[in-house]
Amino acid sequence: IADRREGIGVCGWILVSLSFLLVLITFPISIWACTKVIREYERAVVFRLGRILSKKAKGPGLILILPCTDTFIKVDLRTVTCNIPPQEILTKAAVTVQVDGVVSYRIHSAVSAVANVTDVHSATLLLAQSTMRNVLGTQSLAQLLSSREEIMHSMQAVLDSATEQWGIQVAHVEIRDVRIPVTMQRAMAAEAEAAREARAQVLAAEGEMNASKALKQASMVLAESPAGLQLRYLQTLTTLAAENNSTIVIPFPINMLESLGQKNRGG
Repeated sequence: IADRREGIGVCGWILVSLSFLLVLITFPISIWACTKVIREYERAVVFRLGRILSKKAKGPGLILILPCTDTFIKVDLRTVTCNIPPQEILTKAAVTVQVDGVVSYRIHSAVSAVANVTDVHSATLLLAQSTMRNVLGTQSLAQLLSSREEIMHSMQAVLDSATEQWGIQVAHVEIRDVRIPVTMQRAMAAEAEAAREARAQVLAAEGEMNASKALKQASMVLAESPAGLQLRYLQTLTTLAAENNSTIVIPFPINMLESLGQKNRGG
């Protein structure tokens, strides 16, 4: 519709001429009805006898319109941010989740936004809802929770291509919240707890294995030097005495016990 370039016809030019003549006759009083102020963030799409006057919207600043034949629609070019209502989505893994989000967009072509769609804001919001359902429906629950950035970029690309003919440029799409059913939350929590317990048991087993290897190496070193074993006994005794203990355990060499046992058996 915005690309139509047909003229207004002979009757249309006659009406425009009469309107222009009326402005000249009633000047300067008519100047107040012919001048309109368009703000910096707005553009005006002017219709003359029901046809768009120019492919490019007018403004900002002062614009002139003819009474009786011209009408105009103001279009706000500022970025609009709207909430996407919570959507019930069946993921690829057959899990129902509730997802809501935010979409930000702006109008870059006022003429297309007026001529090609009835209500550009409502249409963009409805398209964002359907796009969210379609894109997230192809993802599993794990992908939805871990790959949000990629999914948001994909949604933005789909929305941007679909709203291009409406004069809309999508700036940002964000998934704000993902609500999982309570039963699924409990199952995921149980799975995570089991995984943590399994990792803890593996770490404990690895620690025991490393400790046994260290004890084995220490016993081999002490076996090569009997004096080192006695020094280790004394060091342990010093450590116990430094802690202000009322009871002190004195290590007794095992080889002396063996020699005493042999003597008793011999006697």
